Amino acid sequence: MKEVVLGVTGSIAAYKAAEIANILVKDKINVNVIMTTAAAKFITPLTFQTLTKNKVYIDMFEEIAYNDVRHISLAQKADCFVIAPATANIIGKIASGVADDMLSTVVMAVKNKPVIICPAMNTAMYENIITQNNICKLKSFDYQFVDPKESRLACGDLGKGALADVNKIIFAIKKSIDEA
Repeated sequence: MKEVVLGVTGSIAAYKAAEIANILVKDKINVNVIMTTAAAKFITPLTFQTLTKNKVYIDMFEEIAYNDVRHISLAQKADCFVIAPATANIIGKIASGVADDMLSTVVMAVKNKPVIICPAMNTAMYENIITQNNICKLKSFDYQFVDPKESRLACGDLGKGALADVNKIIFAIKKSIDEA
């Protein structure tokens, strides 16, 4: 069975990650979800746990009752690692090598596996030169991106920054798994 690690960050688009997880599970792909603390403010871990039938990871320092180093084992067993939605914050952390939570730590441990990043943020944040430089930097390291779409955003602005269509994200995940 193929394995996907789905990272979910603190964006209003976090609810769409549940649809991504659900589709992957229905397609017989095992999904392990890692949420940031901010993501859990938008959608509960129980939603993902119910859909995937797997424990949801948030706290890097929770007491463990197993014999492996979880952030390493999750990175090693994944056929594909996807972050949807990906905030400017997580993109900046990864581009800077910051590993200070479960999600950023696992991403840093991914080796020779596809990492797909699906940005979702306000247009001004997405177009900010720092965010764009971070995206370019990650692309130069072979991170893949599913670009956001132009839409009416949660703040009311119209512009590029809305999470890409779920089907487009699913297509990118399946393509990367097939090529792996």
